[in-house]
Amino acid sequence: MLVTLIADIGPVSAAAPLRSSADLGKTEAVCRPNETGPALLIDVDGLKDRKGTLRAELYPATDADFLADDNILIQQGKVFRRVAADIPATGQTSLCLRVPRAGHYTVSLLHDRDHNLKFSLFSDGIGFAGNPALGRSRPRAAAATVTVGAGVTRVGITLNYLRGFSFRPLSP
Repeated sequence: MLVTLIADIGPVSAAAPLRSSADLGKTEAVCRPNETGPALLIDVDGLKDRKGTLRAELYPATDADFLADDNILIQQGKVFRRVAADIPATGQTSLCLRVPRAGHYTVSLLHDRDHNLKFSLFSDGIGFAGNPALGRSRPRAAAATVTVGAGVTRVGITLNYLRGFSFRPLSP
């Protein structure tokens, strides 16, 4: 089942400072019917349950920009995209995320189980393109990078949840 959310945040003035919002980057990220790409089709694996929301975010493939503040990235004219959707009750869950052009990007995926729009250490799941081992720290950009072609590129991301003192997938 393909899940997307369409949001319109309206025009943003370059002179006005951006306010933080869960909608930043959504308008540019939403896949449209019959669009040929470039885009990422993210297949989500390892969900703990069917509660909450999934949120995928796209960043430039550099350590300095990976997981950087969305407001800063947008103000600097850098790539940032976000899609969010409720998790369907059954079936495979996939998110479609448009990208501005073919190239290398980093991608994060959050399972926001309590709908609070931020990462909750003890309940939420997190995953990245490339499915790097997480342990107790976030991965470097090179480990979370995906190469997107001119069309739709499919990538699988396995979610990790806090287990003991580190983040790991639920299944061995």
